Amino acid sequence: MTSGNEEMDPRLELELKQELDLDRWNCQWINGEKVTSAQGSMTVYNPATGEAVGRVPRGDGEAAARAVDAASAALPGWGRLTAVQRAAYLNLWAERIEQARDQLARLMSREQGKPIQEAAGELDGSVQFIRWYAEEGKRVYGETIPGSRPNQRIMVWRQPVGVVGMITPWNFPAAMIIRKAAPALTAGCTIVVKPASQTPLIAVALMELLIDTGIPSGVANLVTGSAAAISDVFLSDARVRKISFTGSTEVGKSIMQRAAGGLKRLSLELGGIAPVIVFPDADIELAAESIVGNKFENCGQVCNGINVIYAHETIHKELSERIAAQTRMLRVGPGDEPDVEVGPLIDREAMLRVERLVADAKAKGASVLTGGYALLEEKYAHGHYYAPTVLTDVNEEMDVMKEEIFGPVAPIVAFSEEDEVIARCNATPYGLAAYVFTRDVSRVYRMCEQLEFGMVAVNGTSLSVPQAPFGGIKESGTGREGGHHGLDDYLELKYINLFVEGKGDERWVTIGRKSSPGHPVPGPAGLSPLLSWKER
Repeated sequence: MTSGNEEMDPRLELELKQELDLDRWNCQWINGEKVTSAQGSMTVYNPATGEAVGRVPRGDGEAAARAVDAASAALPGWGRLTAVQRAAYLNLWAERIEQARDQLARLMSREQGKPIQEAAGELDGSVQFIRWYAEEGKRVYGETIPGSRPNQRIMVWRQPVGVVGMITPWNFPAAMIIRKAAPALTAGCTIVVKPASQTPLIAVALMELLIDTGIPSGVANLVTGSAAAISDVFLSDARVRKISFTGSTEVGKSIMQRAAGGLKRLSLELGGIAPVIVFPDADIELAAESIVGNKFENCGQVCNGINVIYAHETIHKELSERIAAQTRMLRVGPGDEPDVEVGPLIDREAMLRVERLVADAKAKGASVLTGGYALLEEKYAHGHYYAPTVLTDVNEEMDVMKEEIFGPVAPIVAFSEEDEVIARCNATPYGLAAYVFTRDVSRVYRMCEQLEFGMVAVNGTSLSVPQAPFGGIKESGTGREGGHHGLDDYLELKYINLFVEGKGDERWVTIGRKSSPGHPVPGPAGLSPLLSWKER
């Protein structure tokens, strides 16, 4: 706000106008150029207020096909660059994201609903992923393997998979793009990104910053619009050699079935029902604080977020009270308000689903320690808010124990024996993440070995770091994001078998003694020769 005697800084005035301009991000990026859609646009709404915050093109299969054309044409040149050259583009992208961090955080908060400080933290973590992979790409080493013949040379090369189609979710709309794009680009792949329709604005903004680095045209592309039409192109075009998808298990299974027709490489991060187990010897204060921080981050809309809390019967009451007390203190509201810690759910459907899960639990005997209702009054009236909720007296018959909640609801269950709780945790088709709180080092090893999950955290609830492989087992997916393991998912192995010309008749040498052409000589008694003179 300025007084009547002051003039607004023209740069700030331009920035404010851009923020209010619904068409600021109304484009796709194909072959290095901004492209709009002949099919019109889709409006993006703020889940905190219900107001329109932007538009993006309603792209279709034709736009996706053009993006694949561009990515395919750019692949040979990008793949031939050195790792150092590709890293230069990635590091410049990271710098540009850092410079625009505050504006990007506001944009993300407006379209996704999360508090601005969470959005800023997501961007900071994303930059770490870019920089880490920019360096790790310089360590894509091959191998030299001893040959079986004197004139044989064996090598193994690692080369880019090819064009990659990427389908990203709305809950971490910046991080999910960057965790896929950074390793793919550093490996020498070219990409086509399809962001979630609920949160495409931050994706368009991030792609603009990448294009601004001067990265060769066609290396990175982004299309918005129909998920069915765009994914159909990814699945049917033989030039798309890999698909990376984060989303529901149901959609992941469908992609896997269709991808089998072209034997496409897949990375799938799917659903999960993550347990946390708190033993009586644990630091209860640490456990409660860590659980609340994990459970209510992003309004509970986290793939590896805690779904159910198993508390040993001797500490069940104390832990429940601590968790409920901390949960009551959480500040709920629009993400751009100061000190807000929990924003809205992504849409009305998500809020109704949480309402159904809580109603089912209450009908089957659950007790509500705090929350248990939608927030509808005053500032919440136009958004999709649900009060952070803690449930006890929860049993296996309740839907909160069977389904991924993906909302701000924390069910707490008592257990008595270690073997019992392991069996209960493993009795699910999912296997993404599990958490354990205990000071017993022997128990730590037993739990980590026996829990059937792709990731286990002990005495903490933070898992996502650039250097470690993030991903699940069973119906929680396949492939990894993070670490050199995540880079391997974008590389193919090529075996080179080279025969060199030498002096003399090295090709006639066999075990034991020299033979004549076509007549191998037996080796040691009772053994057939390992080699024939004739190369095959």
